[in-house]
Amino acid sequence: MSETTPAPENKSPSDAEFIIRVQEKISVISREDWSKLSGTSKTESGFPYNPFISHDFLNALEVSGCAVRETGWLGQHLILEDDKGTIHGVLPGYIKSHSQGEYVFDHAWADAYERAGGRYYPKYQASVPFTPATGPRLLVSNSVNGDAARAALAQGVTQLAQQLHLSSAHVTFAEEADISALKDAGFLHRTDQQFHFHNDNYSSYDDFLGTLASRKRKNLKKERAGALQNNITIEWLTGGAITEEIMDAFFVFYEDTGQRKWGRPYLNRQFYRQIAETMADDILLVMAKRDGRYIAGAINFIGGDTLYGRHWGCTENHPFLHFEVCYHQAIDFAIERGLKFVEAGAQGEHKLARGYMPTVTHSAHYLPNESFRRAVSDYLEHERAEVAHFGTILSNHSPFKKSNNS
Repeated sequence: MSETTPAPENKSPSDAEFIIRVQEKISVISREDWSKLSGTSKTESGFPYNPFISHDFLNALEVSGCAVRETGWLGQHLILEDDKGTIHGVLPGYIKSHSQGEYVFDHAWADAYERAGGRYYPKYQASVPFTPATGPRLLVSNSVNGDAARAALAQGVTQLAQQLHLSSAHVTFAEEADISALKDAGFLHRTDQQFHFHNDNYSSYDDFLGTLASRKRKNLKKERAGALQNNITIEWLTGGAITEEIMDAFFVFYEDTGQRKWGRPYLNRQFYRQIAETMADDILLVMAKRDGRYIAGAINFIGGDTLYGRHWGCTENHPFLHFEVCYHQAIDFAIERGLKFVEAGAQGEHKLARGYMPTVTHSAHYLPNESFRRAVSDYLEHERAEVAHFGTILSNHSPFKKSNNS
């Protein structure tokens, strides 16, 4: 694919045009070029670092064999260049033969489309595989007009879908700037809900507790104390402290949970080995130990302003241990590091009582078939209203004192 669109008027090479190329592997793009894109670098100003769109994370998914053609994730990454070959934007995306590992569910859409005589798969999916975390999807450099570059990438997705005769294209867990560009390119807007902790400049966990209603505060104190009974201790491990032995222990926990929840884990040991080698400073392992051995653990990823909770597992069941390892310890770490948010993954109204508030997430969907598009558009209009209404209801049942509710 080699499509062009006019270059932006400002902050762009003179007399240049954007050219879009499609590449199957992240590795064809250098780390140096990648680090100039929004949110991908710890040193690039203006965009909080997001570890899931880093070169190391996305490349690890591919080289480990987790997100490849054989698993139904054929890389089709859009690369935006000027006429001199300088990279100004990237959209990581995949041709999908199924809808697993996405967390924005379109199985009902696939069923309806195929009942009407169409072929839903393959489709195009722009996302971080197996990762329900919001972040930039239309990655652009600050050397060009960002709105124009996003518009070019969004248009590139629609052109790719048309050229390959795909049923649809989906951009999930996107930020609002991306959603705006995608809507302008003809995508439909979908919303959903997660539960995120917002660090209101707390000095300690007790400072956070002080903002809660009395009964809620007492419940969480009791819960945290109960989680550490039976001589259980908690460790934070990051950077060089994440050894091969410790990652082996965590992978046992991850496999156990994955096999119980969806039949087989999406990620393999090679993936965890790869990220431990290339991005250990971005990883926080919260590990629970009893009688000298690890019995539970959760992996988190450290962003510029957000701690992202991902996977949890255990080999022993203890009351409240899941809440302690996954939610309370994450808040402790965010407060200590001065991080603004904790994203604790998909779903889970039980997070509300632990200080995680309902937060809207966004996705965008391109459906070339007009009759299918009209039906989905009508559905999404009602769904957005329901998501907003449910969020309001949940917010009214927050654990915070009434004066602290927004």
